[in-house]
Amino acid sequence: MGNEHGLHARPAARLVGLVNGFDAAVTLTDLDTGRGPVDAGSLSMVATLNAQQGHRLRVGASGPEAAAALAAIEQLAKQNFGDEPAVTAPVPAAGSAGGSGLDVAIGPAVLAGAAVDLGGYVAGDNEPGRLEDALRTAADELRALRDGSAEHGGIFDAHLALLTDRKVLDDVRTAISGGESAPVAWKQVYDELASTFEALDDAYQRERAQDVRAVRDRVLRALTGTPTEEAPADGILVVPELDAATAATLDAARIAGIAVRAAGTTGHGVIVARSRGIPLITGIGNVAVPAGTTVAFDARTGSFEVAPDEQAVRATIAERVHERRQALEEADRPAVTRDGRTIDVLVNVGVLQDAVDARGADGSGLVRTEVLFGGRRTAPTVDEQAETFRAIARALGGKPITIRTWDIGGDKPLPFLPQAAEANPFLGERGLRVFRHRPDLLRDQLAAVRRTAAETPVHVMFPMVTTADEVDWALAELGPRDGLEVGIMVEVPAAALRVATLARDLDFVSIGTNDLTQYTTAADRTNAAVAPLADGLDPAVLQLIDHVARTAGVRVAVCGDLASDPQSAVLLAALGVTELSAVGPQVPLVKARLRQADLGLIDTAAVLAARDAAQVRGLL
Repeated sequence: MGNEHGLHARPAARLVGLVNGFDAAVTLTDLDTGRGPVDAGSLSMVATLNAQQGHRLRVGASGPEAAAALAAIEQLAKQNFGDEPAVTAPVPAAGSAGGSGLDVAIGPAVLAGAAVDLGGYVAGDNEPGRLEDALRTAADELRALRDGSAEHGGIFDAHLALLTDRKVLDDVRTAISGGESAPVAWKQVYDELASTFEALDDAYQRERAQDVRAVRDRVLRALTGTPTEEAPADGILVVPELDAATAATLDAARIAGIAVRAAGTTGHGVIVARSRGIPLITGIGNVAVPAGTTVAFDARTGSFEVAPDEQAVRATIAERVHERRQALEEADRPAVTRDGRTIDVLVNVGVLQDAVDARGADGSGLVRTEVLFGGRRTAPTVDEQAETFRAIARALGGKPITIRTWDIGGDKPLPFLPQAAEANPFLGERGLRVFRHRPDLLRDQLAAVRRTAAETPVHVMFPMVTTADEVDWALAELGPRDGLEVGIMVEVPAAALRVATLARDLDFVSIGTNDLTQYTTAADRTNAAVAPLADGLDPAVLQLIDHVARTAGVRVAVCGDLASDPQSAVLLAALGVTELSAVGPQVPLVKARLRQADLGLIDTAAVLAARDAAQVRGLL
């Protein structure tokens, strides 16, 4: 199957809806994982089968309309189960209160998403009937949402399929027959289903647990008579997690923004809100937010403030509106600073669409191969990899692309290359270290890189390099370069400190500021308790970047998060970095900020001698 995220909720819902239209019993088996057969008429069973891109599926059918069902499923599969890539919404005209596409917002906090209180519910003698009434009410609400949303109707079709899932309903009805009240039975079964999604190994599928909880709460509100929360206007909605229905019904022209306590960027609610241009930040955590208190956030810097300096925030909003409009108009101009230095600004690519959507990028400074092929259960062939690399190059108009070899381990597993459990995986076998034991996979990838390089400009770089011996081994595996530029990622302090030795036979190095920061500060970026310590503008991190830029002897690039922040990008250029690779939407903004900068006026000595990251920001 070719779907980017496999049979996730929306394509699974289309399959289930199709299957349930036939008088046939249909099953689905994932031949690559051995999971199944499962009931293809149950969304929960199909979605948690966790069939991923590239997997082979076997469909079985029996009953009077078995042949017709199989033919219809085959046709749906040819259409990728109706799953289209997400389309980025255009940025609305500047100056609108909401729907601005900005990354900064201010307004009174509107708290929503509290758990439905079951304490006042009194079980009666007709719990099955009360459940059916609640299901009808919820279905009517979801159909209204679906019919009113041309762009996101598929999400609500998936919610409807979850609502009517026969496997889940059977479990609920069994629990009611055993003496549970309808709300308790419903909540228990849906909580278990959400936990099943959260245990899946695909990050995109794990976030589908939010859809399960959204359907759970909709029915619980109908059962308990809890009124549906009205969509707030003129404020910042603060929610534990954002469901798609809420995001779809907000007045995008009036809502100031949304702040989500949970982390994650691929939940359906987040996707809907961003497509509507609503300012949004995720991962604000458990910060205390009194209802009605003025709050503000800046998603660019990751800051969320209670009782902020309102005048300063509104000035920032005005600046960003003007900045975004002008940056988009001039995206294709080169980033030449006022003192005449040209900085290449490229785009980070994790999926082909990143390259398609890029505006003004000078190529790709980071092609994340473990993301491109990370949903597969079997390793991609040389041909498959080469074709994907060519497609990225075509999307970028034949500009250079930098392919990073498999970067796995830590928080990035690769399904077709299982790793043994490690006590501390971030300090274990990551990146290049893994492939000293599995060189066959690396050799296939390098063959695909060389094949692509014969047709279009390609660079290759190896991740998580620490020693000169590792560089020598990687170059030996690569073999003849034939004009191919080769580099390494600088992600650990040891590599930064001895970069001159490591880069002796290389063409470039690329600093991965995310990992370099967490290893320098000894703070796991995925651990909310210590994540604030992992600040890329910590002077210790900047000192290492400065050392690399001064002593590497080759071209120095940055492809971590710092390169996506326009202000930090200018500092990196002042330190001697000549190539920055940013997330797609930030490329025009980074280029625009560089054009405004005179790098010779930046006091890098003061920045490097600063007390902490806060003082660095003050100096900038």
